[in-house]
Amino acid sequence: MNIRYFDEANDSIGEFINREFSSYGEANGVALNYDSFCFVAEDDDGSIVGVITGRATYNELHIVDLIVDSGHRRSGIGSLLVKAVEDAYRGKGYDKITLTTFGFQAPGFYRKLGYETEFVREDKDPKLSKYFLAKRFS
Repeated sequence: MNIRYFDEANDSIGEFINREFSSYGEANGVALNYDSFCFVAEDDDGSIVGVITGRATYNELHIVDLIVDSGHRRSGIGSLLVKAVEDAYRGKGYDKITLTTFGFQAPGFYRKLGYETEFVREDKDPKLSKYFLAKRFS
């Protein structure tokens, strides 16, 4: 057996992951309900000023990245991107949205949007404490 490193998954790796992930869930009576998402905020000139990415699996969505251009922060773009995800997936069989963020990033931002802290993995540097947050669809 050989173990090889890949910079990113190719089509055959993706097909293997999807097939095995799906069949394992189905064998355990759980529907995969997989989807990935990427919403982009663009300025009037078409330049990208914010991006939110993530994936949906089983009964939850997970936000992977929320990035807003430094010149556009605190302008509401981050909130609009999170709302776009919530609106797009509400009523589609998902119970909650989850995410992680570090202390120096945005735990307060997400709490303002109604996300609750489920767990904090403390670090000796509080800026690097990792926050696990969730928001349930009502």
